[in-house]
Amino acid sequence: MRFPRASGVLLHPTSLPGPHGSGDFGPAAYHFVDWLVAAGQKLWQILPLGGIGPGNSPYMSSSAFAGNVLLIDLGELQQRGWLLPEELEPPLGVCGRRLDFAAVVPFRMDRLARAAQRFETRATPEERADFDAFRASHADWLDDHALFMTLAEAHGWRDWSDWDAPLAAREPAALAEARVLHAQRIAFWNFCQWCFYRQWLALKAYANGRDIEVIGDAPIFIAYQSAEVWARRELFELDARGKPAAVAGVPPDAFSDTGQRWGNPLYRWKAHAKEGYAWWVQRIRRTFELVDLVRIDHFRGFAGYWEIPATETTAVKGRWLPGPGDALFKAIAKALGPLPIIAEDLGVITPDVTALRKKFAFPGMRILQFAFDGGSGNAYLPHNHDVDSVVYTGTHDNDTTIGWWASLTDSQRARVRDYLGTDGSEIHWDLIRAASASVADTVVHPMQDVLGLGGEHRMNLPGKGEGYWEWRFDWSQVRPEHAQRLAHLTRLFRRDGTPLQG
Repeated sequence: MRFPRASGVLLHPTSLPGPHGSGDFGPAAYHFVDWLVAAGQKLWQILPLGGIGPGNSPYMSSSAFAGNVLLIDLGELQQRGWLLPEELEPPLGVCGRRLDFAAVVPFRMDRLARAAQRFETRATPEERADFDAFRASHADWLDDHALFMTLAEAHGWRDWSDWDAPLAAREPAALAEARVLHAQRIAFWNFCQWCFYRQWLALKAYANGRDIEVIGDAPIFIAYQSAEVWARRELFELDARGKPAAVAGVPPDAFSDTGQRWGNPLYRWKAHAKEGYAWWVQRIRRTFELVDLVRIDHFRGFAGYWEIPATETTAVKGRWLPGPGDALFKAIAKALGPLPIIAEDLGVITPDVTALRKKFAFPGMRILQFAFDGGSGNAYLPHNHDVDSVVYTGTHDNDTTIGWWASLTDSQRARVRDYLGTDGSEIHWDLIRAASASVADTVVHPMQDVLGLGGEHRMNLPGKGEGYWEWRFDWSQVRPEHAQRLAHLTRLFRRDGTPLQG
């Protein structure tokens, strides 16, 4: 699918400013949409909106469908009378310049619990009706999710396969008893998801109303400790005990000499094929209810994926196995029609991966930080770009452009300066300009690069399990010229909606 020529910014909501320890769907998010408009942008790209997992990664979500409740705007709950004004005051240590998950998570979860209790006694008839309608329309995933989260709490967050055997095996009598015993906590998790969806869809509607579309992110895998693996274990490669025999990752690459052992369970693709890929169709349908365009993470895993024995501590020892290929995307297209999907085709890309992407006309990705290794034939160099591409200076997995520039050798910097015709004093704007000038239909700039921030502001470092996903910016770092320069480049390179002439 051809995308209109446009420009956007990559920023996850957790990185927004805000008074409660992390970015959320509150006033700063609406202000950011207004800033995008002032900067001439048409796209806001985010990371996965699901709950975080090990290492606080949004790519290890406890559900393929549920939202991250830490993104709920507590101020809106106070406005509805479900929180007291003094309860919005965070304790010391919550509101640092970086997101301190150890402090923020208990604070926010406590406030959500208080809000849920007051909702029970103070909600208006209209609010109750909306809550009930939400539960009914999302019952296909919400019932399992709320029960799973409740039982996971009750079992001290141990893996579901280590729960009481009847619950781990989902025996109907045990589940029915649990729903009665834990009714109040189940209601809490339902309330949280209602708040998440209600607030996010209001924010998305505001963005769409200002001509901003949202690019979402669909991770190929989900966490083992998730509602879907527990509820649909037949769709995942698990042993008789319900444990993964092998896990997902990628072999050694430019990011890591030992590869990346993600640890997610692998799909039992034959089981998915047997049901016509219904689980995937449902997942993609639900994702498009939340966003306008979808970036499918690790697209190469659908052509072939790296299987790592669960006993291995790194990703070095593994093997490539065939993925579902075009059968999956045919099923999605048959059920949902043509969709604006971006294929994250980074890593070890073989001809079959490219063929699969092009068969369904999914734009691929081009990263400028990867462009200057080798000669003029490097596919990431702007003169080699295709129109069906999305160009980035770097992604959430890359260093910031300033940090990347600092890591280069003198000879590497000389090559970059020669190609870009620059002295490198504003290398972040040089790369933003080169990306904007590309023939590629879509360009997305990480917010760190727009602000000219160094490597200490990096969002993630693949292969490192701790200390990342914590970056936040502050409005004091945003100057008028940031929006002005970005808007100028957007107009200059016809990413502002101006029709092609001639």
